[in-house]
Amino acid sequence: MYNPMWDELRVQLTEEKNRLEQRVKEAEDLPALIEESVGELNSVDDQHPGDSGTELYERQKDLTMFRHAKEQLEEIDHALNKMDDGTYGICEKTGEPIPLERLQAMPTARYTIKHSHDEL
Repeated sequence: MYNPMWDELRVQLTEEKNRLEQRVKEAEDLPALIEESVGELNSVDDQHPGDSGTELYERQKDLTMFRHAKEQLEEIDHALNKMDDGTYGICEKTGEPIPLERLQAMPTARYTIKHSHDEL
């Protein structure tokens, strides 16, 4: 069930994928750097505890953003694969069409709004 609007959604998904891939590439060493820096924080005796907490918070925030970007990439790849195999825009739970408005708002949507909470 092809819709011409999907060409625009494919462009949008591809642009977002490229942006996220660049972000992930820039942060590929982040998990190892966080582990290393946490070890350094533990070994510094003269560092104020508040500084250590702030540093740890910032590193954890970066790691969370990195993981979120990877999850988004997986969802984008899933949506692009569905476009390629002709199943894009079909609810994975019910087989019903996902309204175009929902896909425009969330191009990686796998479910209709009615069933979007079933998988949480």
